[in-house]
Amino acid sequence: MIDLVTIVIRLFISVLLGSLIGLERERKKGSAGLRTHLLVCMGSTLIMLTSIYMAEIYKNMGGIDPGRIAAGVVTGIGFLGAGTIIRSSEGVRGLTTAASIWVSAAIGLAVGCGFISGALIVTLISYLSLSFLKKIEKDIF
Repeated sequence: MIDLVTIVIRLFISVLLGSLIGLERERKKGSAGLRTHLLVCMGSTLIMLTSIYMAEIYKNMGGIDPGRIAAGVVTGIGFLGAGTIIRSSEGVRGLTTAASIWVSAAIGLAVGCGFISGALIVTLISYLSLSFLKKIEKDIF
């Protein structure tokens, strides 16, 4: 069984990592910013913790797969991301924000199951990508 200290640490880490990506989106005036990314990441962590908790409670009953609930997050988060995408005569906006919401959910799931190193690496790469690649793209193209 996951103890209370581990639960608090994992939720706190997800808040920090989700906030980091959200702050970058906020700075770039993305359609989903700090609060959205924080909540998505933390919520995904809680869902993963719940999946693990349920698997531990019902382990003697067989057929419990903690990955099934996580798969629901991956599917469901697409709906939230789709709400950030705007199509106009000027083109499509919000795709990067939608992708960053999806990554925030993945980070939350990783933190929830204890894969902290993966979550940290993806957060770092995401933050650097969101911060610097647009400048590089403008210079190249």
